Amino acid sequence: QVQPVESGGGSVQAGGSLKLSCDVSGPPYNKYCMGWFRQAPGKQREGVAALDRDGNAVYVDSVKGRFTISQGNARNTLYLEMNSLKPEDTATYYCAAEIVMSYTDWLLPQCPALSDMYKFWGQGTQVTVSS
Repeated sequence: QVQPVESGGGSVQAGGSLKLSCDVSGPPYNKYCMGWFRQAPGKQREGVAALDRDGNAVYVDSVKGRFTISQGNARNTLYLEMNSLKPEDTATYYCAAEIVMSYTDWLLPQCPALSDMYKFWGQGTQVTVSS
């Protein structure tokens, strides 16, 4: 069973920082594509940051230069460091995962990146930024 679990959300003032973490449980022989998404009330879910198969990061324009996505030493751990937070960053943040390799077999030619074509989703963690 593959399950992402997020942590690290909270409330901060504008200009502050938060760091989100995501642990993906599942068989150790899997390698995952992973990404961060967010959804604000009344808005569609949007991709925020993701890693491709080679570990290169992609970001939505609105967070470039402020957010940093990274992977932990354990391949199934993902982080999102958020700096210079703005009230418009307020949303529920979700970690998403998709199996890209099982044992030595590549299952996907590329990662979903900022599209929402991930199979496994966490429950979300709330980030609230006050002005």
